[in-house]
Amino acid sequence: MNSHEKMLGILDLFDSGEDALAVTFDEMHERLGYTRSTLYRYLKTLTDAGLLTSLPSVGYMLGPRIVELDYKIRTGDVLIRAARPVMEELASQFRGIALLCRRYRFDVLCVHQESGTDTIHSNYERGRRRSLLHGAASLGILAYLPDHQLRKFYGLVPEQFATAGLGTTLKEVKAALREHRQRGWVSTTGDVTPGVTGVAAPVFDSRSEILGSLSLTLRDSRTNPKVIEDVAERVVFCAGIISKTVARS
Repeated sequence: MNSHEKMLGILDLFDSGEDALAVTFDEMHERLGYTRSTLYRYLKTLTDAGLLTSLPSVGYMLGPRIVELDYKIRTGDVLIRAARPVMEELASQFRGIALLCRRYRFDVLCVHQESGTDTIHSNYERGRRRSLLHGAASLGILAYLPDHQLRKFYGLVPEQFATAGLGTTLKEVKAALREHRQRGWVSTTGDVTPGVTGVAAPVFDSRSEILGSLSLTLRDSRTNPKVIEDVAERVVFCAGIISKTVARS
């Protein structure tokens, strides 16, 4: 790696789990293997830029610049701005929780949430990342992954595809995902959170490539096949509005 890649590697330490909130200098030195002088230099650069901050006896943490950038994303991101109005209406109409997710490498990242009920709670909040293999919001993206990317993903974790019930061969996986595409939406029950059903539809960019998904989470006690079909029809419609709005931006 070049020096810039090594410096960015420090930030990756905070991406190793949701409990990776603070990392000491010695922990960084041990895990990265950089010389102490090099590590000090990188940390000074990142701290001066506001990307990291430090507290005595605690260690280094993500800095105030991250918070500032997050605010700009929340208020200026084209996808979120396009989705927020329809998500509010969708969550209110069906008394559920609407989620907007983006594909992030071979995972899915929640970027916005709107709630229309206090009877259920989704811990899949903004900034939380999950596997592309579980939950309607994830499968709604996976089904539209370009073939070469699907092949690469499958080659990395074939056993996880099998565990997720998508098939034990790439051919079986493609067949399962083709069914989702033909229907235009995905529904799962209790796949991520027990007692809830999720319905999701894909969101595309201006080149008609998969960008993310729009999903609605409902209590199982309020769902039946007719309700799910009604919800799916509305979710697909709203996802289409978001895709068109993004394409015009």
